[in-house]
Amino acid sequence: MFDDYFNLEIIRFSSGAHSTLGVSYILKNKGKRSFCTFILEDRFNFIHQKVPGETRIPAGIYPLRLRKEGRLHQGMIEIVGVPNFTYCSFHCGNDDKDTDGCPLVGDTAEQNVTKRGFVGNSTDAYERFYKEFVPGLTDESTVKIIDGDDI
Repeated sequence: MFDDYFNLEIIRFSSGAHSTLGVSYILKNKGKRSFCTFILEDRFNFIHQKVPGETRIPAGIYPLRLRKEGRLHQGMIEIVGVPNFTYCSFHCGNDDKDTDGCPLVGDTAEQNVTKRGFVGNSTDAYERFYKEFVPGLTDESTVKIIDGDDI
């Protein structure tokens, strides 16, 4: 199944008042996980709906595609089908103030329990993520988002 294309998996591990931290893995070679980046998203929403600029994407499996249109999002990997949200793409940034609801990628992560969550070296992580993932991105590629943060 995974020999022909890549999938992505995000496992969330920490929820704070402002943000959620997770890890992303590229799934290839018959589902073998390969660590990719840390992920920072907006906070959890107890009504399980996405509120743009405020809350994280609901857990689930979503198609991925490379955007071919849009001034800001052209060439970015888009998570398709997020309820109540469009143009959800992986991009650079450091904390929840840098996103309107899209996942931010980073090479380092700082806890979000007693302060705002933070991902660092975001530009380096972004460039590596895209170089590694885009060559295997097809119409069958998906992202599976898993809540492992006891919410």
